[in-house]
Amino acid sequence: MSLPNCPQCDSNNISRNGIIKERQRFKCKDCGYNFTVEKIGKSIESYYVIKALQLYIEGVSYREIERLLGVSHVSVMNWVKKYQVKIPKQTLYHPTYKVMNHKELAEFYANRDNLKGAGMIVTELGDKFMLIKWERFKK
Repeated sequence: MSLPNCPQCDSNNISRNGIIKERQRFKCKDCGYNFTVEKIGKSIESYYVIKALQLYIEGVSYREIERLLGVSHVSVMNWVKKYQVKIPKQTLYHPTYKVMNHKELAEFYANRDNLKGAGMIVTELGDKFMLIKWERFKK
């Protein structure tokens, strides 16, 4: 079994340091930090963190991100704080989004009227796709 890296200093100079609540405890020989490995099933893949931050930057609310990705809105708020993500100020554009399956997305692109007067980005959400469209506000 390979030993994990230290979460504090990312060193691989680690030793075992007992068992607590049936979980192996480790100690970093470089910085002295004691830690246990994460429980299986409790960590969230970086895919969801990145996708949640992308959606937040695009103007999707915390609760909507929660419904789309299935992660807690509190987790999304914590990631925004942790990575110090700021939404760019937008005054001339209004983002809207639609969640579609592959067939609906192909039909959307087939209609040329849907492609005029707006910028778009498509991102994958599991077996579906999210189309984010920026439309200019009418003056």
